[in-house]
Amino acid sequence: MRRTPALRAMMRENTVTPDDLIWPVFVMAGQDAETPVASMPGVVRRTVDRVALAAKEAQDLGIPAICLFPYTGMESRTEDCAEAWSPDNLTNQAIRAIKAVAPDIAVMTDIALDPYNINGHDGFVEDGIIVNDRTVEALVKMALAQADAGADIIGPSDMMDGRIGAIRDALEATGHHDVMILSYAAKFASAFYGPFRD
Repeated sequence: MRRTPALRAMMRENTVTPDDLIWPVFVMAGQDAETPVASMPGVVRRTVDRVALAAKEAQDLGIPAICLFPYTGMESRTEDCAEAWSPDNLTNQAIRAIKAVAPDIAVMTDIALDPYNINGHDGFVEDGIIVNDRTVEALVKMALAQADAGADIIGPSDMMDGRIGAIRDALEATGHHDVMILSYAAKFASAFYGPFRD
């Protein structure tokens, strides 16, 4: 089965093509700028206008999806995390900018409160305890704001109990029937998550 290239090609198990890729892109405030992410050589944070250019590049390369991760400055982080569902936060601005220049690329987003929480946590913390149900309500508002901005795939990375059902119900109730939800079920076991903390 390994004697010739043709036979090897027929028998191989997996083929990775650009169709299999999602490009994670990190969004920051500002205009026409990029800054390196120290723990990921060659990876940068981009302003919204540069994210749109990256999406156009990805579309031209045949990469079908781009995933947005916002880098929110401390001045925009609060106890109530209200920036998470603002129609004009970095993620929602980037979604609209991408759809304007690369309408055929799928835009995936991250659902978690950590970029907007002054405590840096994925959920609300009260008296040292994570408050699940209140957090889920906030995550639903965040998901709806991203769907309204044009997101194709919602990626809840927060790990709160019950958020998938709550988000799906809210998307259906508001007419976002075609917005997908992508599971992060195995994220907690991956060493690849560490650099995202930067």
